[in-house]
Amino acid sequence: MIGYGAWEAGGDAWGPNESEAVVVEAIQAGLDAGIDWIDTAEVYGDGVSERLVGKAIQGRRDDVVVATKVAPQPDGSGFRSDNVRKACEGSLERLGTDRIDLYQLHWPDPGGTPLEETWGAMAALQDEGKVGAIGVSNFDREQIERCLAIRHVDSLQPEFSMLNRENAGLIRWCGEQGVGVVSYGPLSFGLLTGAITADTRFPPGDWRGQKQTKGPFADLPRSLEVVDRIRPVAERLGCSLSQLALAWNVHQPGVTSAIAGSRNPAHVRTNAAAGDIELAETTLAELDGILA
Repeated sequence: MIGYGAWEAGGDAWGPNESEAVVVEAIQAGLDAGIDWIDTAEVYGDGVSERLVGKAIQGRRDDVVVATKVAPQPDGSGFRSDNVRKACEGSLERLGTDRIDLYQLHWPDPGGTPLEETWGAMAALQDEGKVGAIGVSNFDREQIERCLAIRHVDSLQPEFSMLNRENAGLIRWCGEQGVGVVSYGPLSFGLLTGAITADTRFPPGDWRGQKQTKGPFADLPRSLEVVDRIRPVAERLGCSLSQLALAWNVHQPGVTSAIAGSRNPAHVRTNAAAGDIELAETTLAELDGILA
């Protein structure tokens, strides 16, 4: 249920990696703790994340489900048919593998590439065996339905957490359509770990230190209040805040699994253990009351 998210492994938006060896160690710590899938993307550190994931899974490729993504231009390779194919080949090379288990469109193309062309290219890669499953990330229902008209959408990757439940309806709908849901940001990018306070200062290059207009960091006092209110629940259950947030996430209707990323091996091991936590209906109702 809990997977390793390799966005932080790319460095860029989180400040530079202190040591690539530590990042590889963190990924492998997750694998040793029972995590059996990793999510990365071509734009994470401009390929750095994929390369480090490739290093981490050497010798154990058959035991790991690897997911990556292609992004539209100008940030990524682009969504034209030939762009998608070239991006896939680049990811395969950086990952050091001959297949991608789940290949995803990272976000909708603001440049207007016809979605039918892009999804047709994804279907072709699937037919050729270069990729196993195909999915989308940050798409809305209308966009998913356009894809479904061509080929089944195996997964959606939306942002979803205790502090951002905007996609709850879409996630539930996906479950009804047989579209798996892999939620990202289940820890609200550190807020739901309890490690962030009103006095926290982020290092240069970390996007969380920039002014936010939406999301859990846009109204930090409210987010921290919610964290304080769920803390007693975690203490009562004998788990960490991050484990409670992850367990809550995967218990929500439609959610298949959740992505948790970190460059700290100890944190990764803690996250992995969240997959074993069962939450009673009474506890879920209590948490829903707090979040409401």
